[in-house]
Amino acid sequence: MVVDVDLKPIKIKGLDNKRPLIIAGPCSAESEEQVLSTAREISAMGVSIFRAGIWKPRTRPNAFEGVGSLGLPWLQAVKKETGMLISTEVANVKHVNEALKHDLDIIWIGARTSANPFAVQEIADALKGVKIPVFVKNPVNPDVDLWIGAIERINQAGIDQIAAIHRGFSSYEKSIYRNAPHWQVPIELRRRIPELPIITDPSHICGSRDLIYDISQKAMDLNFDGLIIETHINPDKAWSDAKQQLTPAALKKVLDRLIMRESDINEDMMLTLAELRDNIDKLDDKLINLIEERMKEVDKIGRYKKENNITILQNKRWDDMLRSRLILGERKGLSEDFINKIFRAIHQESINKQTQIMNED
Repeated sequence: MVVDVDLKPIKIKGLDNKRPLIIAGPCSAESEEQVLSTAREISAMGVSIFRAGIWKPRTRPNAFEGVGSLGLPWLQAVKKETGMLISTEVANVKHVNEALKHDLDIIWIGARTSANPFAVQEIADALKGVKIPVFVKNPVNPDVDLWIGAIERINQAGIDQIAAIHRGFSSYEKSIYRNAPHWQVPIELRRRIPELPIITDPSHICGSRDLIYDISQKAMDLNFDGLIIETHINPDKAWSDAKQQLTPAALKKVLDRLIMRESDINEDMMLTLAELRDNIDKLDDKLINLIEERMKEVDKIGRYKKENNITILQNKRWDDMLRSRLILGERKGLSEDFINKIFRAIHQESINKQTQIMNED
């Protein structure tokens, strides 16, 4: 279902139908000199929007939680000296009022805040009558409806220049990423709000500067609109999130390496893609038919277990089955994560089906 939101093109310098829109600057504003030194270097390479955290939501108390409103004049100094637009994260009404008082050009709502409808509504109420672009980060959990709900609340306050920031999602699973990208979530957001710009935050997805290029390229390959990348004049000495910040020189290398692919295709390309997609559709039909056949066998097993008073879950069988599918998948060039997810979903559906059989009169 496509979501009906009233959005207008974001009329800010740097977003003039050119990709990618780049937003850069330190995780946290630490001093006026640190902010200005970073801004001068990234402005010289053509970056037009400066970001810096003024208020920092931290997981544990006593961690550095930002310099607070003291740092807002530093951002104003960036705008005055470089001409860059300035932006920061807000988490409550006080932050909104302080940001507006200091003429910030863009504000964004962080992942912890976007997960809380009450907090988002309070921010939306504070923005009524204000014309400022607002970016909304995805909630910490992969819930596209919660993300859309936050966007709708901001839109209903009269804000029509909105973008989404894809910064990844918390996960208990071991991963090379700080926050799992779960690309299917922003892709679904794009499907449901096609006109909404999506900006990827590789810094928070990766948690490590070594991975930032790959995530940035993937975002461009998906035709997302921009990148927000944490950049610090001396990242190893940063007061927060040091490992995921780039130097301005490293940022330039990432941007220079990006390959921008065509989103518009000609008639010959369309015909070739149509033929290949038709093949995919036929294979999907076969796949669904095979799953149907498998579930018929599950039905037989469920009825046999019921007749013979056997428990549904047989742990050894499940462990052996999953192990063998993972080995076979690896031989076929399929990732362990992919096979894991598919067969866990199939197994859960099998459990559900057998449970229904057990509960039949």
